[in-house]
Amino acid sequence: MDVEERLSLIMRYPTEEVLTVDELRQYLESGAKLRHYIGFEISGYIHIGTGIVSLSKVVDLQRAGVEVSILLADIHSWLNNKLGGDLDTIRKVANTYYVETFKKVIELLGGDPGSVRFLMASDLYHNNDEYWYLILDLARITNLSDIRHSLTILGRKMGESVPMSWLVYPLLQVADVFVIGSHIAHGGIDQRKAYVLAREVALKTKFYPLMLNGERVKPIALFHSLIPALNITGRESKEELSEMKMSKSLPDTAIFLHDAAEEIRQKILKAYCPPREVTMNPVMELAHLFAFRERRSKPFVIERPQQYGGGRMEFWTFEELTKAYSEGKVHPLDLKNAVAEEVINYLDPIIKWFHGGPGTRLLEDMSNIMRITR
Repeated sequence: MDVEERLSLIMRYPTEEVLTVDELRQYLESGAKLRHYIGFEISGYIHIGTGIVSLSKVVDLQRAGVEVSILLADIHSWLNNKLGGDLDTIRKVANTYYVETFKKVIELLGGDPGSVRFLMASDLYHNNDEYWYLILDLARITNLSDIRHSLTILGRKMGESVPMSWLVYPLLQVADVFVIGSHIAHGGIDQRKAYVLAREVALKTKFYPLMLNGERVKPIALFHSLIPALNITGRESKEELSEMKMSKSLPDTAIFLHDAAEEIRQKILKAYCPPREVTMNPVMELAHLFAFRERRSKPFVIERPQQYGGGRMEFWTFEELTKAYSEGKVHPLDLKNAVAEEVINYLDPIIKWFHGGPGTRLLEDMSNIMRITR
C-alpha cells in the first residue's frame, strides 16, 4: 500500500479534521513506524459513538500500517467521578467489559484485535517519576487560560468555582500523548482543544519528547465526527448542537451495542429527522456510518408505500442519498425504516454476542455494576 492509499484510509469518513494533513503525509513518507492512541473514559455502557465511530477509525489506522493503542483512562474516569468514583470498579470494568467488547467490535469491523495495545492509564504513572515531572513541566509552560479553554472537552461551562480535578484533567490528557509516544493523537472532534494544546507544547517540554527518525516532532491530531444525540429538537443553538452527542448517561439519546433489534428500531423511529435537512440529522449520520462507509456490493434500498406514490429507491453513494433527501424525494419515515434495518443487520453479530453468546456474562456483570453505582 503506497502513501496516498494509506493517507486515504486515514482521511476517510468518519475523519472530520486532521492537524495537519501535510504533516501526516510527511510522517507516512518517512517510512518510520507510526504510533497512535485514543483514550476512553470508563463510564458506562458502550454506545455506537464509541464502539463503531471511534473504533472504525482505529481499524482504518491499523490497515494503514499504524501501531494502534487504546488507553483505558481509569484515573481520568475517577477524577470525573465515573461509576461512583470507585477506582477498583473502574479498573474491573475497563479490564473486562471494555477490553472484551472493544476486541469483539474491532473483529466485527475487520481489524485485528490481537495487535491492538490496551494500556491502563495508571500503569503509565506507576513508579514513574518522569511522568510526574512531565505533568509539572506542562503546568509550568501553560497558563490557566489554556487549561480552562481545554475544558470544553468535558462538556462543561466554566464558572469561578470549579473542582481542582477539572484543571488537572487536560494536563493528564496532554501528558498521555507524549508518554505513549503517539505520533497520531486521536479523539472525537469535541477533544480538539486538548490536542491542539498538545501540539502547542510538543517542542517545549523537557520530558518525553516525541521523536520521528531522530527528530523531535509534534503529534498529528486526528478527530472523528460525532453522531448527534437522537433526541435533538432542532431548536438548539449552534453551540448547543455541537455538544449534543450520544451520551451514556442519557439512554434515549444513544444506540448501545447491546440494544436489542426492536430497541434500536424504536429509537430510530423516534429520532429527530427533519424533512430535507441533512446537517445535524442523526438519522442521516446513521445512514452514512452504517450504509455507506464501506464500498457497497448492493444498493441501499428505501421502500416507499404505494399509497404515497411509493416505489423502490436505490442508492449507491451517500451523496446520492443526501441529494434526494434534501430535495424532498425521500420521506423521513421511509428513511428511518430503511436506516433501522441497516443498523440492525450491521450490529446483529454484536447483539447476538451480548445476548446468548460469550458477551452475555459481561453484560450481566456490567448491568449489576450500573445498578450499584447509578
